[in-house]
Amino acid sequence: MQGFTGNNTDLAELHSTMRAIELASTSIQMQINPAASEAIILSLGQSSQPYKTCQFILENSLVATARFQAAAAIREAAIREWSFLNADDKRSLISFCLCYAMQHASSPDGYVQAKVSSVAAQLMKRGWLEMVAAEKETLFYQVNQAIVGIHGVDVQFAGIKFLESLVSEFSPSTSSAMGLPREFHEQCRRLLERDFLKTFYQWTSEAASSVTNRIIESDSFVPEVKVCTAALDLMLQILNWDFRSNTSDTKVNVNVFSSGVRQDVDSLKRYECHLVQPGSDWRDVLILSGHIGWLLSLYAALRPKFSCEGYWLDCPIAVSARKLIVQFSSLTGTVFLSDDGKMHERHLLQLLSGILEWVDPPDVVSKAIENGKSESEMLDGCRTFLAIANVTTPYVFDGLLKSIRPIGTLTFLSILMSEVIKVLITSNTEEETWSWEARDILLDTWTALLMPINTITVNTLLPPEGIKAAANLFGFIVECELRMASASAFNDEGDSDYLRASVSAMDERLSSYALIARASIDVTIPLLTSVFSERVTRLNQGRGIIDLTETLEELYSLLLIIGHVIADEGEGEMPLVPNAIQTQFVVNSVEADKHPVILLSRLPCVCGI
Repeated sequence: MQGFTGNNTDLAELHSTMRAIELASTSIQMQINPAASEAIILSLGQSSQPYKTCQFILENSLVATARFQAAAAIREAAIREWSFLNADDKRSLISFCLCYAMQHASSPDGYVQAKVSSVAAQLMKRGWLEMVAAEKETLFYQVNQAIVGIHGVDVQFAGIKFLESLVSEFSPSTSSAMGLPREFHEQCRRLLERDFLKTFYQWTSEAASSVTNRIIESDSFVPEVKVCTAALDLMLQILNWDFRSNTSDTKVNVNVFSSGVRQDVDSLKRYECHLVQPGSDWRDVLILSGHIGWLLSLYAALRPKFSCEGYWLDCPIAVSARKLIVQFSSLTGTVFLSDDGKMHERHLLQLLSGILEWVDPPDVVSKAIENGKSESEMLDGCRTFLAIANVTTPYVFDGLLKSIRPIGTLTFLSILMSEVIKVLITSNTEEETWSWEARDILLDTWTALLMPINTITVNTLLPPEGIKAAANLFGFIVECELRMASASAFNDEGDSDYLRASVSAMDERLSSYALIARASIDVTIPLLTSVFSERVTRLNQGRGIIDLTETLEELYSLLLIIGHVIADEGEGEMPLVPNAIQTQFVVNSVEADKHPVILLSRLPCVCGI
């Protein structure tokens, strides 16, 4: 077959073309003459104006893959011929695809509807700069009618999925190629953010709220769950948007972290934390509407259902709800009132109160995980702490928990991480278990909180309880690192690629350990001195008498830790003494030899003696 006639209105030819596409689609699936079959399918999209043929296939074919290929052909031809189509044809194509997705929302072949919905979104974007406001409003009125649920749950779901496709197309990082300059995509992005993005969020949150009672009151899975899950996913997608309209005034109000996730923090971080900065225009929807309270209540109501049919800890609606909760913890900027941070603190406290039972008590939660419970809540709880650490100061961070618990957030963070490390070393495996991931997330949390320690004094950065919490945590870290070093003393296995990756990861980990140590330097430096001296004494006393392999491994581990604590790499050949150490111990030149760091650095093995 050389190609298809474009504007084909002959019924016999339409049927013939449909059968050819059906046969080709089926043949590809069955690996029967795939090259010829692919050529037939490609010729449909490459023919001139194949829209009526494609619409006929979509409306009449019983072969789902053929319908899928027809939708793809509409997209290919329309994008190629867009400049030559008249306004009515453009509107007709968009309207057809949108209506088809809604009218066939109950079809079991969901991937076909998803494809058609995606094509509608792409064509709408292609014509975005040409469409007048009234045209957009007419199309979005149809979408809104679907999303509010008046046509049933399936159509409601289809409406939400269409908006998901549309937002994806208008986001530069996920948009489809159209052979157009970057300026076109950027202009579309800017206009959607300005005119519709907030409206989409409102529609979606209202749709989710409208089905909540049905979900909560049911003891088993109900169709409304898929609507709520899709809505939660779309809300998360919108919050992940790269907001630009309010960027300039937002950054002024992020307090210490005014430039978002700072470059110095990024250099040590293993897990990205996307700051959500939509601006003051979104305050009514995100903060004042009670929306976050609804979300936390929804998840709290889902938790008892995890033993019911259709629900479990990692079921889609639970995962989506947790992701959205974590993302709300990254909300910052002018979306909050300029009231000395009070509105923001209330927001963070509400979220922290909602997720605390995911991780508290840490030993009970970790025990449940070891007994077979999913680790998802624990990990998402850790991610929430990381998100909060990136949008507030250590003093505010520590004070959040104090309003509802007898201890501060930093103390709890120390307890939580100690439990995670304990599980990690107990498991004694090189596989990346949940405790491995939790440890790295919590290390990133400490890094986000403590990175300013190199520019301001510890007492200015941390409250006294926070300094004590850091000291306790570092002491436990040293103890565990020594245990792991001792346990690995006689393990010579491991390929070189793994070891190189392991060394790189270890260096990142030690850099984070160093920040924790510097937060309580008056405790941690004497601790390191004492522990190191004890190992050196053991080495000297046991030489020639006992096997000292374990002691040597412990000394090596201590040397790595000490090196990271008392020096930064700097830009030249010589390591630099960190500001946190220089400012913590104030001594005159006569007493310089008594400086704790000098004493530590002069220990025999540190000097290479």
